[in-house]
Amino acid sequence: MTAKADRPYDIVVYGATGYTGRLVAEYLAHHYKGKGPKWAMAGRSADKLAEVRDLIGAPADTPLIVANSDDPASMTALAESARVIVTTVGPYQLYGEPLLKACVEAGTDYADLCGEPGWMRQMIDQYHEAAKASGARIAFSAGFDSIPFDLGVLMLQHEAKARHGSPAPRVKGRVRGMQGTFSGGTAASLTETMKAVARNPSLIKILQSSFGLTPGFEGPSQPLGLMPEYEESVGKWAAPFIMATINTKNVHRTNFLLGHPYGADFKYDEMMLTSAGELGEKAAHAVGEMLKNPFGAKPPKPGEGPSAEERENGFYDVLFIGEYPDGKTIRYGVKGRYDPGYGSTSRMIAETGIALLDCKAEGAISTPGALLGEALVKRLQDHAEITFAVEE
Repeated sequence: MTAKADRPYDIVVYGATGYTGRLVAEYLAHHYKGKGPKWAMAGRSADKLAEVRDLIGAPADTPLIVANSDDPASMTALAESARVIVTTVGPYQLYGEPLLKACVEAGTDYADLCGEPGWMRQMIDQYHEAAKASGARIAFSAGFDSIPFDLGVLMLQHEAKARHGSPAPRVKGRVRGMQGTFSGGTAASLTETMKAVARNPSLIKILQSSFGLTPGFEGPSQPLGLMPEYEESVGKWAAPFIMATINTKNVHRTNFLLGHPYGADFKYDEMMLTSAGELGEKAAHAVGEMLKNPFGAKPPKPGEGPSAEERENGFYDVLFIGEYPDGKTIRYGVKGRYDPGYGSTSRMIAETGIALLDCKAEGAISTPGALLGEALVKRLQDHAEITFAVEE
């Protein structure tokens, strides 16, 4: 096995011919043109890779690697070719394990966009100790789920300790605004999760628990955020938020992996704000009903996603409110330009991959917050047009 320092590539984007993978490759090709990491594109078809390389305007000499999750030897070769693998090939519960296993065995750092907590817990149980032994740093959920939330809570707690001397025992994540659309990959991941639960009902407990990704630790009962409610602190109604199921688990896993700097009794939930008054209440209930079938009668197919104009015009704005028993509060905002699930996510996972190149953390199946913390926050502010700031 080639030592990491001697490998030909710093980063390989696996799944570069897919919808999101192409955006990641396009970002690296243009944002780091003539500078930055040595990177390559990987996927199942050499012809499609060459087509996408030309389509996105990447240099003609951009290396192309043929690899397929059905071929273990190609996964091993892929993992041993780079210091970091960034993979957008999902649903991960169908296609993810062969590459993750190869990266763990090769000591290769890895970042994905997984929002499939049942599969994530299975991989933690199976490979966490092996990753610690090999030095492989595995960063799940390195996109809109769950970086803005994972890092938003992390930064709020840093500020809470600086201002008040202790972490906030209760934090609310409240989405103030968001414009974006779902892709076929997101729909496929949810579909496969439901199939997995049907095959293995024991996954239900993991999906339902905020501590589904903290094996051996069960914290206090958590606010669920499943019913519309009026938020006195912001004067608006709040509705259930579709990404809360995965984000809350990742926030608690970061706290768990870092030794509970937020406290072992930490409570966290997420909801989406509507507006004040009767209209706000009606909107909150309408959102709750919509989330029973978020993709409608005709879900998008894998490979489909928002147009370039939709990605450009998208945005998100998340408020975090830290609360103390004595009434003290602290507010922290995370705001991003571009469609959250794709335009911004492609930048987030690319910058996670680059940040992993300088990461000194020990090997683990982890989270971006636990592995990279403020170093990733700085990269996202400097390169990905995401802002993190205390709100007075």
